[in-house]
Amino acid sequence: MRLKDKVAVITGAGKGIGAAIAKRFAAEGAKLVICDLNEENVQDVVKEIEGRGGAVLGFKVDVTDRSAIESMVKQAVSDFGTIDILVNNAGIVKDVMLHKMKEEDWDIVMNVNLKGAFNMVQAVIGIMREKSYGKIINVSSAGRFGNVGQTNYSASKEAIVGFTRSLAKEAGGKGINVNAIAPGTIVTDMYAGIPEHIRDMMKYITPLARAGQPEEVANLCLFLASDEASYITGQCIHCDGGIFMP
Repeated sequence: MRLKDKVAVITGAGKGIGAAIAKRFAAEGAKLVICDLNEENVQDVVKEIEGRGGAVLGFKVDVTDRSAIESMVKQAVSDFGTIDILVNNAGIVKDVMLHKMKEEDWDIVMNVNLKGAFNMVQAVIGIMREKSYGKIINVSSAGRFGNVGQTNYSASKEAIVGFTRSLAKEAGGKGINVNAIAPGTIVTDMYAGIPEHIRDMMKYITPLARAGQPEEVANLCLFLASDEASYITGQCIHCDGGIFMP
């Protein structure tokens, strides 16, 4: 088992990519601490993992709420002893053309997608530094290169990459690997709400000619969280069917 007895914290884990990551990590022996704004969704994932014999704590947490994060981390350490892995997956969209965008639409996307990652890292990195070991994975997006109506979202997801690179340089000497993943078009609730003609266009511009599955993103995340990726840090790896080719 690639994550046997490792303790992993995953945000935005109530459904979609976050839930897939949680289930994949659990299958590889990790002890999990998962959170989401939707408590019912979190508990559904908790029940599924526990039903398969996994160890998991579930919390309703807003990643912009530092006190709630601190309480979750304190409980995680109390129950599991430490934290080895952090996956910053929580994110939102508030799509609108810039000339129509409200200030609050900009602020909430930045606060959740970018500051939320900052808050989570600050809450756990002391634990990782003390033991000279840790894996931090930040979820960016192929949308970081820009999309119409997504100036706020694209800015936040490109900023995550800069955050990842700088943190990798700061934390590398303490044995902490920091990487980002950038999913492309993935079959989630958000994808289901996209008009069919737009989905067809997305397939057309994707070399693999299909949308990805959350489990495919989870597989990449598992690799980066494992010791198989021990010499990889400061990278943003795309899981997007080939849309982005540097």
